[in-house]
Amino acid sequence: MASIQKRPEGKWRARYRDEAGKEHARHFDRKTDAQRWLNEVTASVVTGQYVAPTAGKITLREYAEQWRANQAHRPSTREQVERHFRRHVYPSLGDRPLSTILPSDLKALVRRLSVDLEPATVSVIYRHLSAVFKAAVLDRRIASSPCAGVSVPKPRRAKVVPVSTEAVQRLAEAMPERYRALVILAAGTGMRPGEVFGLTVDRVDFLRRRVIVDRQLVTVAGREPFLGPVKTESSDRIVPLPQVVVNALAAHLAVFPAAPDELVFRTATGRPLRRSTFGDIWRAAVTEAGIEGLVPHGLRHYYASLLIRHGESVKTVQERLGHASAVETLDTYSHLWPDSDDRTREAVDSVLLGTATTTVPSERAL
Repeated sequence: MASIQKRPEGKWRARYRDEAGKEHARHFDRKTDAQRWLNEVTASVVTGQYVAPTAGKITLREYAEQWRANQAHRPSTREQVERHFRRHVYPSLGDRPLSTILPSDLKALVRRLSVDLEPATVSVIYRHLSAVFKAAVLDRRIASSPCAGVSVPKPRRAKVVPVSTEAVQRLAEAMPERYRALVILAAGTGMRPGEVFGLTVDRVDFLRRRVIVDRQLVTVAGREPFLGPVKTESSDRIVPLPQVVVNALAAHLAVFPAAPDELVFRTATGRPLRRSTFGDIWRAAVTEAGIEGLVPHGLRHYYASLLIRHGESVKTVQERLGHASAVETLDTYSHLWPDSDDRTREAVDSVLLGTATTTVPSERAL
């Protein structure tokens, strides 16, 4: 129900009732403006885009926290989103009503974040914030997302430069005995650090020389590390174990025995490895080995480079690493595949060389 009435003071009062029966009204100097407003409201109701005037009064912090509670995020992602919003979004925009946040506000936020944070981090923060506003539109809290037209800096993708085999060997030797096999396992299978930390004895098939990668050790603030699902569905995989890895794991378990359901790698007190604790051990070892700058993920790159160097296909490398697609594999490692220029020359020469004329064209022919 909608109507327009002229008030005693000369204003035109336009009013309507929403689906819940609540009345909304606005006053205009001209009747045509009042009618136009009612027409816009009617059109939004018909097209399913109607947003109640008071719906967007909820603050960004309140709505984002509701949104976070409803997401099926992995524990590590849940912790990351909470930390990013608390540190980087809420201080400037958290107490603002959703309906008052403009694209210019988000552009200013991105500009501020880009001063101190890496482009990849800014991109992650903005992607989650954009998801919040998209949900607000679907919930009819706001008519449109202020994220439209806001650009974020593109993450810089540095070319992967794998370490040498000699460097991996020096690193293993520099590690405490308890963690030497960990280095060999990561370098010989390409498993992610969390997958290595979460490996239990029953996931190692010594007879068939393979390892089942279907879990990882998850570490979040405020609770003990626990076993959780791997990063993505494609990360659930079976990786062949080279003999050098089999030997290293067997020797490790002989010195540091564990039950079938226990972790292969643990601290001296039998606790699961935390990234922070192992990080100190790792940095000390890479310094002693003289390979500063190497991070645990670097052993995964080393493994990929070995497969590529020995002629494995993109598909095989993708499956061994647990990438979601071959595109991800190529984006990361395409520069490591042998250049095809020489093969192109050889292919043409093998057919045409010796059959094509070697006569130099005359000036008339040119």
